[in-house]
Amino acid sequence: MNYKRITLLCGHYGSGKTNLAVNMALDLSRDHDHVVIADLDIVNPYFRSADSMKELSEAGVKLIASPYVNSNLDVPALPQEMYSLVDDRSLTCVVDVGGDDQGAVALGRIAGRIAEENDYDMFLVINRYRPLTPDAESTVEIMHEIETAASLRFTGIINNSNLGALTDPQTVLSSLDYAREVSELSGLPLVLTSAEEGVAAQLESQVENLFPMRLQKRPV
Repeated sequence: MNYKRITLLCGHYGSGKTNLAVNMALDLSRDHDHVVIADLDIVNPYFRSADSMKELSEAGVKLIASPYVNSNLDVPALPQEMYSLVDDRSLTCVVDVGGDDQGAVALGRIAGRIAEENDYDMFLVINRYRPLTPDAESTVEIMHEIETAASLRFTGIINNSNLGALTDPQTVLSSLDYAREVSELSGLPLVLTSAEEGVAAQLESQVENLFPMRLQKRPV
């Protein structure tokens, strides 16, 4: 995959943005110095990029996250360091924006600077199996709400349709028509289809632009 300097991941709650962000940051770290993953999800504090802090650190990836992450406090606070994403152009950044339009509001604080530089992708992460995005029409509706809140336009779609630990190759294959319909209705390209690496290994000859992922481990 060809990354821009800033990769923004937005989508509906539970679409899998955080796990995707971690895997993209680790992928970038193989060929880039000064990789940063920023967790701007101030809405859902239960499954964050910080859960993979050890793995990210070992790969040389810097994590920017709420100062209250991995505590028992649910405080909607953004780290001051998030401004380094636009101030320091030596960084290559992956940003987990958060769920729906509420999560995207935080991005709006730096959206103007991102647009001005114009070296970014903002991907809509979709999951056919989430209750509020079972079809293309509802997914595109949420897409427009996020764009308004973030003050930025999407540049592509990532199909991350999954059923968690129950995901098998057919789960992914059954989501492809949905992903293509979202692409057609939105006018955006379908950039990637992601899947857990064991599932992805069974789909190599059947799915274009497949992105294998290691699943993020929840803390015990």
